[in-house]
Amino acid sequence: MLAILAALANPHRLRIIAALASGGRNYVSQLARELAISRPLLHLHLQRLEAVGLVTSKLELSQDGKALNYFEVCRFELELTPAAIAKATPSLTSKSES
Repeated sequence: MLAILAALANPHRLRIIAALASGGRNYVSQLARELAISRPLLHLHLQRLEAVGLVTSKLELSQDGKALNYFEVCRFELELTPAAIAKATPSLTSKSES
């Protein structure tokens, strides 16, 4: 839960999720243009989202032979309640333990 919340704590990542949720799957260059951010920065954020399972990617070849990395948002539901936090708490470590 903490990894997902940390990934969603960035405005760029929220915009990426919103763009993919409303527009469907998209490749990096097109998504970067739509969001008006650089491809390297977008790729960094996509990697973080993919690492926690919020997006998936698939490399495909276009008709002209270019490799396009398509991303799409995964179905997820995050319910943040006191009970959910209590359930996740045993997996936490304090700073002195890490």
